Amino acid sequence: MLVLGLVLSYALRAEARSRGLVEGRAQASLIARTAVEPLLDGRPLDRTMSAGELESLRRLADRAIGSGDVVRMRVRDLAGRVVFSDDGSGFGATADAIDDEVLDAAGGETVAHLTHLNTDTNDEGPAGEKVVEIYLPLSTGGPDVGVLEIYLPYAPIAREVSSGLHTLYTVLGVGLAALWAILVLVSASTMRRMAWLSDRDPLTGLPNRTLFQRRVASAIEHGRPVAVVVADVDRFKEVNDTLGHHVGDALLRELGARLAGAVRNGDTVARLGGDEFGLVLARAADSEVPELLGRLRDALEAEVMIGALPISAETSFGYAIAPADGDDVDTLLRRADVAMYQAKGSRSGIARYDARHDNFDVGKLALVGELRRAIESNELELHYQPKAELRTGRLCAVEALVRWRHPRRGMVPPDAFLPAAEQTGLIEPLTHWVLAAALAQITVWAEAFDDLTMAVNVSARNLARPDFADAVLAALSDAGIAPDRLTLEITETALLTDPEVAADVLARVSATGVRVSIDDFGQGQTSLGYLSRLPLHELKIDRSFVTDLADNLAHAAIVRSVVDLGHNLGLQVVAEGVETRETVALLTATGCDIAQGYLLARPMPADDLADWVATHRTDVLIGDR
Repeated sequence: MLVLGLVLSYALRAEARSRGLVEGRAQASLIARTAVEPLLDGRPLDRTMSAGELESLRRLADRAIGSGDVVRMRVRDLAGRVVFSDDGSGFGATADAIDDEVLDAAGGETVAHLTHLNTDTNDEGPAGEKVVEIYLPLSTGGPDVGVLEIYLPYAPIAREVSSGLHTLYTVLGVGLAALWAILVLVSASTMRRMAWLSDRDPLTGLPNRTLFQRRVASAIEHGRPVAVVVADVDRFKEVNDTLGHHVGDALLRELGARLAGAVRNGDTVARLGGDEFGLVLARAADSEVPELLGRLRDALEAEVMIGALPISAETSFGYAIAPADGDDVDTLLRRADVAMYQAKGSRSGIARYDARHDNFDVGKLALVGELRRAIESNELELHYQPKAELRTGRLCAVEALVRWRHPRRGMVPPDAFLPAAEQTGLIEPLTHWVLAAALAQITVWAEAFDDLTMAVNVSARNLARPDFADAVLAALSDAGIAPDRLTLEITETALLTDPEVAADVLARVSATGVRVSIDDFGQGQTSLGYLSRLPLHELKIDRSFVTDLADNLAHAAIVRSVVDLGHNLGLQVVAEGVETRETVALLTATGCDIAQGYLLARPMPADDLADWVATHRTDVLIGDR
């Protein structure tokens, strides 16, 4: 019995150690994927990290260490050098002193083991507390960019081991026969519990991602129509940051319970991680899914009471249907995720996967990877499309449109790289390059076009940065251009991404004289109340309403209404997509101010604009008037 007790004790310790390492890997992976990687811009960490990245990592480390979930955190580049350390340790290590575990992680492996934390900053001091030491690669969707080195406390695992051993020794005292019976029962119960826990999310008790994927695979194998849904809680980070993680956890538990209680028998609700839930809607016809999700969304958005605090949670649902949208688990889940972000970006709440909004195929990702080099090596160029006054035919402005002359692919169209760049951090350096190049071109044209206004398109990511106004003003100062020579064109969708920050950024640039234009007006969901509070100078009617103006009475009515609205707000109104003289006549009759489109000119290189102006005939716009 003594031998049996020793064997069982050893086995329990080994199992606890193994489970501790598995749990440590999972926790470290979760921290890396959801907390560390979103702070990085995708470039390898062997370059100098920005102050913003370092400060974000510092705040993350302070929170994690302050909560007791993490003991130490470092970030290394792929050569093993420390580029961030919460306590300043590890810097300056020679290549010979870099552990093999670091290099293994740089090669794509995840390494975890138990150790004692060294207390000196050179990693050579006396041994401290026992921890789980984990190394894992960092990636932002492309190649690995560095290594996360993280130390998790081992004390909770040690307590579990001590508790298990105490129970074991008590059972051993009962006697061999009783022990055998009890061990059989305990073993069976433990295995069932572990099997259940391995498939469950510990916070909500819902199926986890692993079980969710098995349920999807099972539905596909049976050949039944199945909708795979990803639901995301909008602005959940604000709840955590403002009210605390305990409130956020309580909110997730309540939302998970509501989902589980609202789905049909046979459907699955799972927590995929963070603030994302997954649903498997079995035997769901295409036409049924929006109605089902609408009911679920209503159930989630009903007010939640956390203690005495009422919270309203908005959610975005994206879904993909097998086999139409994919016939394997990974594809369906990825495409449902794409649809979810489309629903979030359009503020529609529910969206089905649409390949037109999927900018994340391998080819496009590779192209975006090359775009960074293109910006740095000056492969980009600007073409300019003229705008002219409808009343006089006078050239009054040009819109700067970026083009990419790829060394192997030739001229790459904007829609091949701009949507994907918009989803990554590359849209910011790209916009800065366009802004600087366009302002520099005004200087080149100084004598020939001394009153020409330059229009530059601005993305949602640009407007979401409070420092974007400073960047615009600095670019104007560097180029020596008067602010009123620059027009920033912003879509309605970009305004709605973060309305408060966008309004503040536009107010700051507008106060200096920079003109602000709403591009593609009529396609978004901007409220007139919000529109009236913005410092605007111009509305650009979306081309979808202009191109068929002569044939579509509804569009003609919309154009007249937008022109009246713009003028009543004191704004100029621009019509884009003008391609026929008949359209010009109709626009002129509405009182529209400016025209832009192929009838006037296609986008052209800067050197061609002077020749175009010399041959430009104003009667294209004003005719015999």
